[in-house]
Amino acid sequence: MSTLAAVLAARSRLAGLVVHTPVATYADLDRATGASVVVKHENLQHTGAFKARGAPNLLLTMGPAERAHGVVAYSTGNHAQGVAYAARHTGTACTIVMPRDPNPLKLRAVRDLGADVVLHGATFDDARAHAEQLAARTGARLVGAANEPAIVAGVGTLYLELLLQAPDLDTIVVPVGGGSGAAAACLVASAVAPHVEVVAVQSAASPAAHDSWRAGELLSRPNASRAEGLATGTGFALTQQVLRAHLADFVLVTDDDITRAQALYLTAARTVAEGAGAAALAAVVGQPERYAGQRVGVVCTGGNASTAELRRALGAPETASTANRA
Repeated sequence: MSTLAAVLAARSRLAGLVVHTPVATYADLDRATGASVVVKHENLQHTGAFKARGAPNLLLTMGPAERAHGVVAYSTGNHAQGVAYAARHTGTACTIVMPRDPNPLKLRAVRDLGADVVLHGATFDDARAHAEQLAARTGARLVGAANEPAIVAGVGTLYLELLLQAPDLDTIVVPVGGGSGAAAACLVASAVAPHVEVVAVQSAASPAAHDSWRAGELLSRPNASRAEGLATGTGFALTQQVLRAHLADFVLVTDDDITRAQALYLTAARTVAEGAGAAALAAVVGQPERYAGQRVGVVCTGGNASTAELRRALGAPETASTANRA
């Protein structure tokens, strides 16, 4: 489990490799939510997503002999870019397994970073199983998306920045796929701002992390969200352990709620958010009675939206659904 000391070490290790991303407020977001919303723009991070923080921290903790065997990762896209970015920086051979028919923007970016890409299976979980087999066969280091303390520590630098930039927050709302972001937010907030509640959000079409947290055990669930960054079919042991210890609440939003939040980002904040990057805002919009009058931090965790996503968002109704379920 990562500690604040590990996050601080990661911040030193990542100096010059990651962007200290800005926070901003937008009057139209406040009007839409009834809250005072502070957006941290990780869509402006290297690779266009917060995942650029975790993988470099992990690879930089590996010794040269371990890196000489290469790394293998599985991802729908943003973790893939983070690992490829880290591998290029450290001169490490890198193979990424992605599901068939990935977001073409993310696939091109991973290849441009120099990684070898293997397309396998229909889902994140299919790609995960194949990556595990590849790593076992080749001796490469498997870089998981969530069960990695060094990745959680690297992502923790994001939430440390946010709490330093906006120390008067009441709540931080965090999107969850594997849960590295929510776990990092919990660990940092509990250490430096214990009055701040952390709320997690996942798509109702891929509720494995949510249902695992509710049940207190790792569960597998159908995995059909079109927000690929949230589309995981199982809970992850490390992040679930942290969430059970510190998380205030975990909610679900629909994929249509997420699309409407993407549209709101475009019109109210002039910001491109991919589906996972808009999920936290969708949760705040969908529960105005919960957040009314609060100062709420949301992270636009990624901006790597496909053309199809943006077209869908631009055609979405202006008002968001309140179809959240706890």
